[in-house]
Amino acid sequence: MAHRNIHYEAAFEDYLRSRGLPYVAVDEAKKAIFAGASLKSFDFLVYSQSGPNLLADVKGRKFPDSTPGRRGGSRAWENWVTRQDVEGLVEWERVFGPDFQAVLVFAYWLQGPPQRAPFEDVHVFRQKHYAFMGIRLADYVTAAHPRSARWQTIAMRSAEFARQASDVAMFL
Repeated sequence: MAHRNIHYEAAFEDYLRSRGLPYVAVDEAKKAIFAGASLKSFDFLVYSQSGPNLLADVKGRKFPDSTPGRRGGSRAWENWVTRQDVEGLVEWERVFGPDFQAVLVFAYWLQGPPQRAPFEDVHVFRQKHYAFMGIRLADYVTAAHPRSARWQTIAMRSAEFARQASDVAMFL
């Protein structure tokens, strides 16, 4: 397993390894240069048994505890990405060709007991619970709206994301 400082990415790599899935972890320290421009890299190239191979960009988010009767704003299904993330993945899809598909993998670190979260498949890594939800980049971009002009971020509405995203196993 590659040395990963970001626990969300390390958890996803452990998930892939635990299921015996072939993958390549992309070295974040190495930047690809095309036509003199730096291209943001993705995190994993995952070889799929059921469809196109994946260019997976992992986005770590906390998933709040779903305590019954709790009120107030919820950060459930948080799914923002930067425009640079999208532009890089679009370019990588072009470079790799039709046998590869860019997928955003949201690695949710569950903040409460897993039985109170809306996930069927929960992965335990370093005594933390994670759920991995994937969405094709093209589907995400179609449904996304600007989130912050200052930070150049976009996001899907939470309910729409929850409806469209799938357990990452569906892509493998």
